[in-house]
Amino acid sequence: MSLSINTNIAALNSARNLQVSENSLVQAQQRLSSGLRINSARDDAAGMAISTRFTSQIRGLDQAVRNANDGVSMLQVADGALSSVTDAMQRIRELAVQAANGSNSTSDRQALQSEVDLLRDEIDRVGRQTTFNGQAVFATAQSSVLGDSDQLAVLDGLRSGWLSQSESLIQEYFGLTADGGEISIELTSFSDGSGGTAARVTGVVPGSFTGKASDVTLQIDMADFTPPNLPDGGTAPFYNDRIIAHEMVHAVMYRSMNIASFFDTASDDQRWFLEGAAELIHGADERVASSIGSLGVAGLAAVADDLDGSWGGSSDEYSAAFLAVRKLHDEIKVLGGDGIKDVMSYLTNNQDAGLDEAIDAASNGTYTSADNFLTSAFNTAEAQTYIQAQVDSGSLSDSDTGAIGGANVDGGAVRTAESVVANFASRTGDDQLLGFAENWDEAAAGVLASNTKNFQLGANVGEVVAVDIGAMSALALDLNDLDLVSAANQVINKMDRAMEYVSSQRATVGAQINRIGSAIINLQTSSESLTASRSRILDADYAQETATLVKAQILQQAGLAITAQANALPQAALALLQ
Repeated sequence: MSLSINTNIAALNSARNLQVSENSLVQAQQRLSSGLRINSARDDAAGMAISTRFTSQIRGLDQAVRNANDGVSMLQVADGALSSVTDAMQRIRELAVQAANGSNSTSDRQALQSEVDLLRDEIDRVGRQTTFNGQAVFATAQSSVLGDSDQLAVLDGLRSGWLSQSESLIQEYFGLTADGGEISIELTSFSDGSGGTAARVTGVVPGSFTGKASDVTLQIDMADFTPPNLPDGGTAPFYNDRIIAHEMVHAVMYRSMNIASFFDTASDDQRWFLEGAAELIHGADERVASSIGSLGVAGLAAVADDLDGSWGGSSDEYSAAFLAVRKLHDEIKVLGGDGIKDVMSYLTNNQDAGLDEAIDAASNGTYTSADNFLTSAFNTAEAQTYIQAQVDSGSLSDSDTGAIGGANVDGGAVRTAESVVANFASRTGDDQLLGFAENWDEAAAGVLASNTKNFQLGANVGEVVAVDIGAMSALALDLNDLDLVSAANQVINKMDRAMEYVSSQRATVGAQINRIGSAIINLQTSSESLTASRSRILDADYAQETATLVKAQILQQAGLAITAQANALPQAALALLQ
């Protein structure tokens, strides 16, 4: 090469290489001191972008783990509250079982009621005031979440004696038991408005007017059963349990005898006997007194004289039918029989027979048919005499209802409007009737109240788990009306229903805790995997960087030495000038 002074190519080359080794040395020192392979975008532009996204995901996942743990804590608060609610309800149920025992006096039950009231208030307080970090844990409800409160109360009444006691009365005084067929119990399928038909039994009568009825259904009109006012239901003296007893007479007769013959209008309409017998099971002295008040004795007797005609279903006809069946009961007893029970037994034992044959047999031929009884023993004059005798005896105004077996009819114990149907069940659960297989209607669903919490259990939008916690107040659990003094059986039913709901809520909370626990493990695993991936991109490899550092240091030293020699080359030109 040429020897020049202005341009020292060797020095430039060595300086350039020295700069490269210096950059490598600086980068190696930077990576070794920071522990990062990428300290600026120039180190690895694509890697920087990728690692930034990894960092966002990792930090999001780590926060999601913290969110999940906060959610678990909140659910644990709910679980603890539900545990205390369950304990209180178990105690209330225990007290209700104690109160249902006949050994307790009214004052004993009132003492038990005092504790129940406090426990109910505590349940309500827990449901309303349990909070987590200032937020309400449970939902707020404006009505029962278990179902329509009135319908639930009626179902409780049916399961707490209305049905089983009615069936027992029919068995005891009429000797009737259904044949095991099905009966549907419905609360929502029928209504004619308040003040109309409170309840009715329907069935399909064979067109041949021979045999039993099918598709027997007890339909309750909630317009007349609201408010329920347990344990007897409704208002005095026509309590709901008496209405059910009346209708159950029809139901049992439908499935125990040749009921179709009673509806054969081609011969005689004998529904007066059906309704009169149904009234007799629980008594109808109050109805009779009302009819006399509006029609007088003679007027009611005139209605009785028309019973062998078509049945109209007026209240006065019910009064007359009740008196007619009661008169028939008295006549058969005078003849040495057991009264109406003899008629019913004959119909049960002779499935092809009708009412005419049964009355003939029960009266030993004194009355050859239903019409014969009405025309000879309960015509206008006979009916007026019989009704007047009831008025004169004072039986229509005393506390006895005139029910079969009671003081006014058979000289037994006084059967008042409250006591004529006992306030306790002889069977449990949905199997209330010995002679029927019941198909129960469900109460209308309650308005479900839910406190929904969305827990962010992921690093991205939409990665949430929704947790629903229901309401726990006394209103929501249908516990506002807990009466151990007069309705202990209904309290037991209420507590069973409420505890089933609370248990389901607690199971849901427990399942959500377990679910979130699994989510935490998954989040931690994901965060760990993403961190490992980011590390491979972002973290410095100390073995590699140490080797790079040593290499750069050596090159730096060598570069300095060579650069010094290259800078000395122009001095050789001076020798040519000497």
